[in-house]
Amino acid sequence: MDNLACRVILRPMDTDIIIVGGGLNGPALALAAAQAGFAVTIIDSLPIDRRKRPDFDGRSYALALSSKRLLQGIGVWDAVADDAQPMLEIKVTDGRAGEGPSPWMLHFDHAEIEEGPMGFMVEDRHLRRAFLDAMAAEPLITQLSKETVVSQMVDQARASVTLASGKVITGQVLIGSDGRRSGTAERAGIKRTGWGYGQTAVVCAVAHEKPHGGIAHQFFMPAGPLAILPLTENRSSIVWSETDARAAELAAMNDADFLEALRPAFGSFLGEISLTGARFTYPLGLTLADSFIADRVALVGDAAHGLHPIAGQGLNAGLRDVAALAQVLSEAHARGEDIGNPQVLGRYQQWRRFDTTTLAIATDTFNRLFSNDNPLLRGLRDLGMGAVNAVPALRRNFIREAAGLTGDLPDLMRE
Repeated sequence: MDNLACRVILRPMDTDIIIVGGGLNGPALALAAAQAGFAVTIIDSLPIDRRKRPDFDGRSYALALSSKRLLQGIGVWDAVADDAQPMLEIKVTDGRAGEGPSPWMLHFDHAEIEEGPMGFMVEDRHLRRAFLDAMAAEPLITQLSKETVVSQMVDQARASVTLASGKVITGQVLIGSDGRRSGTAERAGIKRTGWGYGQTAVVCAVAHEKPHGGIAHQFFMPAGPLAILPLTENRSSIVWSETDARAAELAAMNDADFLEALRPAFGSFLGEISLTGARFTYPLGLTLADSFIADRVALVGDAAHGLHPIAGQGLNAGLRDVAALAQVLSEAHARGEDIGNPQVLGRYQQWRRFDTTTLAIATDTFNRLFSNDNPLLRGLRDLGMGAVNAVPALRRNFIREAAGLTGDLPDLMRE
């Protein structure tokens, strides 16, 4: 029999990289990959007009300085710069609501490092719009909205996904950026390890009388931390971690009752407060994918790791995934390698998995150490914060960590 008759004829691939999930990490990776010359198809279940809604809904993100550099590198930062609030100081205290903070505290000031502000607060609405506009302007990116992946398949040559509409997309590598309950990971047979904390975060934003001075506050209370993060103008983002039961009560309250519940923990240092935007709640837990890769599949962001928001590093860790994966794929392509090759994707996992696991353990330990009312632990942690605060070299190390300037940084996160 003619050998030609036995050959399988493969049609040309639709794209180089398929990304499932159009939240924030997915678009960041699409832009970074397109900048490196890859054709990218990004799939999201929501319509674009819904993702671009201009009204403020209360959600905001703390972007480390290294993440800001990434956004500059992929051409997004200029679109959000005017709406970004620099974080000039961070104050970490311990105590009980209504009793004021302990005299022992950690105080981080951006003036102690040379690079500038430790980070920036940016509202979700501004960030999403900037990503969507940048992708629309990039000819190498195809956006498929209102589409859901129902199945995926990989072989030695390609990865493919089938959409609910019946359309099939093929590419060299498939990226899961579809959250903690990643369908991409599940279909690839990647299992997860994790646990809940019995805590729920209540997220909202408040307007206040007095200026915040660009200072971020983290107040540790027995049930969980309260983060007060500066937004533009006299507004702050609130991330209030409470027990599941108490958070359910807070979520059910009307605005006036909720503010009355918040005030003892918030304090009076910014004057009178009022709600602006909506309130959200989400359960807190730790979840790590047992592997960040499978055959022709890689995971980024929450699909790979879901962290406690105690250090505000969730999105920053995801963006570091993005920068690392984009660099690995770009370097592999320059060497003529198949970017879906297990050895190529293995380099990404080797780069990111240890760092992410270490961060997950640190946030888990920190939450367990501070989210209790044990007098012995309270005394030890207050002394520990005071000791760190008193040693300039230690303090600067923590500042650089908060700014995302430590570890093996990808090129897009370097100056």
